[in-house]
Amino acid sequence: MRFAIVYSKLNQAGKTIVEEMKKLAFTPQFPIIELANETLYENNLNSKKYPELRNIDLIIFASTHRSEKGKPSLSLHAPGNWRNADLGGNPGKISNTSAFVMKYLFQNLYRLYEQDKSKLSKEYAITLEVTHHGPSIDIPCCYIELGSTENEWGDREAAKIIAKTILTLQNYKGNFIANHPWVAAIGIGGPHYAPNFNKIQLNSQYAIGHIIPEYALPLTESMLKEAEQKTKENMVEVLIDWKGCGKSEQRQDIITIIEKLGFKYKRTNAVEKE
Repeated sequence: MRFAIVYSKLNQAGKTIVEEMKKLAFTPQFPIIELANETLYENNLNSKKYPELRNIDLIIFASTHRSEKGKPSLSLHAPGNWRNADLGGNPGKISNTSAFVMKYLFQNLYRLYEQDKSKLSKEYAITLEVTHHGPSIDIPCCYIELGSTENEWGDREAAKIIAKTILTLQNYKGNFIANHPWVAAIGIGGPHYAPNFNKIQLNSQYAIGHIIPEYALPLTESMLKEAEQKTKENMVEVLIDWKGCGKSEQRQDIITIIEKLGFKYKRTNAVEKE
């Protein structure tokens, strides 16, 4: 896995994560790129502007997480905008991501948090977020974030867990569980922090990349096509948070679009957990 780390010099959590990573990997064998502006506004992340991105398989954005409730969180998500582009990127455009890498990172983030949480001064939630905000780029990517307030952005023990999680990519070999192969999927429905998809990402064969939340509905054909095209792996199945998809008419419209485009689908409560 040839990956690069990108962060902003304006972003406290991103800087803390990278500082902790450099302590763990004294001579990193992967590019670390510092941006002058916030990462979500950098739509020109390519090898022409940044030669060190040539032949890179994946970009990891190390960044802050912010929320109104301010709950301490370690989170992971793909970037992109299902509708408007209020925070970087382009309207109706999402970035490429890897469902398998998202699953691999999330499982390792959870494992390393459980392993090291006794070193922390507070409890953190480990969570996926739905696809949101910029940038819009072609290289597969995802965000890994430390939050949700400035009290957490400088938490070095929490940042170290994220740094260790990123470094597990040095051992990533793709869908390596031959007797239990992963299935790349897209999630539809539910709230921003995707509790049903968290459980599936941790404890099933499904690898979830992009998630379309309830607040981005109604679903359109172009949204589902965009999600399928911007998933690195061959995506053939859609997972639906049924109760998180509004009224019955909207749910039926979702099924109609999925079937029209030729995808399989399954409700989240029907997914077998390990």
